[in-house]
Amino acid sequence: MRHGIDRRSALTIKRIGTRPRSSAIVIHNQTVYLAGQVGKPGDNAGEQTRTILASIDRLLEEAGTNKSRLLQATIWLADMADFDEMNKVWDAWVAPGNAPARATGEVRLALPEYKVEIVVTAAV
Repeated sequence: MRHGIDRRSALTIKRIGTRPRSSAIVIHNQTVYLAGQVGKPGDNAGEQTRTILASIDRLLEEAGTNKSRLLQATIWLADMADFDEMNKVWDAWVAPGNAPARATGEVRLALPEYKVEIVVTAAV
């Protein structure tokens, strides 16, 4: 131990829902990182966003935190024409007074049926 810091505990990484390619949740240094969440292929952007946010709520709870502790969100849309539809759902969901830093952009997602993908980081 140097300067009162236990280096082993500071370097502890906890992974939950680990698969060969990624983990659903990674917790390090009181910060929770979630893998990108997508909705049901074929649903409209609003429904996909609702499904994604429900999944984020569940994963944050599993990690011991909640949406009021969000630090950052990255939202990818397959088409920026869905921006307003996604925002209506997002705005109803985000914890009042606790909006994270956020970026939204248009990208080609893993499957053409996906319209929205959201990645968040939160404090424990």
